[in-house]
Amino acid sequence: MHKEGQIVISASELTKTFGDFTAVDHISFEVKKGEIFGFLGANGAGKTTAMKMLIGILSPTSGNASVAGYDIYTQTEHVKQNIGYMSQRFSLYEDIPVIENIRFFGGIYGVGAKELKAKSAALLDKLELTSSAKTLVRDLPLGWKQKLAFSISILHDPQVVFLDEPTGGVDPITRRKFWELIYEAADRGVTVFVTTHYMDEAEYCDRISIMVDGRIAAMDKPAILKEQFQSPTIDAIFTQLARGAKRTAD
Repeated sequence: MHKEGQIVISASELTKTFGDFTAVDHISFEVKKGEIFGFLGANGAGKTTAMKMLIGILSPTSGNASVAGYDIYTQTEHVKQNIGYMSQRFSLYEDIPVIENIRFFGGIYGVGAKELKAKSAALLDKLELTSSAKTLVRDLPLGWKQKLAFSISILHDPQVVFLDEPTGGVDPITRRKFWELIYEAADRGVTVFVTTHYMDEAEYCDRISIMVDGRIAAMDKPAILKEQFQSPTIDAIFTQLARGAKRTAD
């Protein structure tokens, strides 16, 4: 996969506390342009809190971070303009048609009217949804909702897309097809930051980090981690590291 070496996400000693509780404990990492970076952790590990800081909806307690070249403390709006985001619940409006969802979010992302018209048609064609453009989103199969939500999240050509457990609740075949869209985006230079609890998906990432109790317990390419831990699977490594976790809620 093509990598250009440019650092698009950078975190240094990033920390978030809530009273006496340290949700994210001095984590540091960098992610390059076009890289698929898997951010793994059990419930309570702190991965969701960390992601919320990076996308600008939660202020860090201490440490530094930048996303798409913008400081997460002082340039939050610039960060938001240069990222895409897809939550586990897909963020789509269920009671309006597919095409209206595309137009609505395209407008929010600042895509011009002429460009949005062209991109909408191209997106519908790519997803084979042209004949379903006026179908209510709630009437689409789960896998189609998922692919539509991801495609909309990168409609404005963001530098980074954050995916928060995007494949929850869908079957393995549909998950694999969804990952084909992720690969396509990465090949175009979009940096993909993805949280998942499916360990087989970790194998699809260029690099992964595994969080335990607010800290990064391991981080590298999947093949290197398996060699380092002398383990045949990421699942086994995850289980080994998570065994000592003390927390159970994020």
